[in-house]
Amino acid sequence: MAASLIVEAGRLVLCDQATADLAGAKATLSADLRELSQQADLILVFGGDGTMLRVAREVAGSNTPILGVNVGGLGFLTAVSSEQLPRALACVWSGDFVFEQRSLIEAGVQTHEKIVQQTALNDFVVSRGTVPRLVELEVGVDDAVLTRYRCDGLIVSSPTGSTAYSLAAGGAIVSPNAEVFTLTPICPHTLSNRSVIVSLNSVVRVKVLSRRVETVLSADGQVQTQLSAGDTVEIRRSQRAVSLLRLVGSSFFETLRQKLHWSGSNL
Repeated sequence: MAASLIVEAGRLVLCDQATADLAGAKATLSADLRELSQQADLILVFGGDGTMLRVAREVAGSNTPILGVNVGGLGFLTAVSSEQLPRALACVWSGDFVFEQRSLIEAGVQTHEKIVQQTALNDFVVSRGTVPRLVELEVGVDDAVLTRYRCDGLIVSSPTGSTAYSLAAGGAIVSPNAEVFTLTPICPHTLSNRSVIVSLNSVVRVKVLSRRVETVLSADGQVQTQLSAGDTVEIRRSQRAVSLLRLVGSSFFETLRQKLHWSGSNL
């Protein structure tokens, strides 16, 4: 349906190679995601937030806006449902939209084997692996030590990621335009440990102290790197961002009311 709506409006449809193969499209109309982001005026992503996160990392730094169409689950990042797509595209053609720049975050870690760099839109998580034992982490912000955690893990989320894993672990909901990191421990052994909010311009350092517990770094819950005792993960704001398209009249707070079933959903 989406392709026909776009063609009827006199626009050209491009798709990434994997989608082209799945749909049986001609190879001349396909490109990899990075190449596509340089050629297209708008990227349509069909799926849930997981699909949006993957695409955002792959096209990071591109100025091409992304419009997410939710055919998955909760969908905080997917702006419209499949039923709303015809109206949404009509709004796009008429210019009834705004761009939202979402900062990405980066993590760098020098393991015993190599230097690893990862990018995320939502969050980085340093956590235990498959064995259900507490990990011990030392956390610092810039040049200051924050604390040591004995916990299942630590979530360092961007403003965009505040409604993801961090929210489920008791973290605060943060407006996407707030320039902050949210540091949320997962099941900390010290009951007074709570979510901490620091500037997005800070560098958050997480040092692995545990020697007998498998520890991993996860980017957006999708890309994992094995960590060892003594490894330090440095998380900072990326110089790259992604542009999400939002229809005029919609807002982050409207999304909260609808997705979380808060009072006022019918306003």
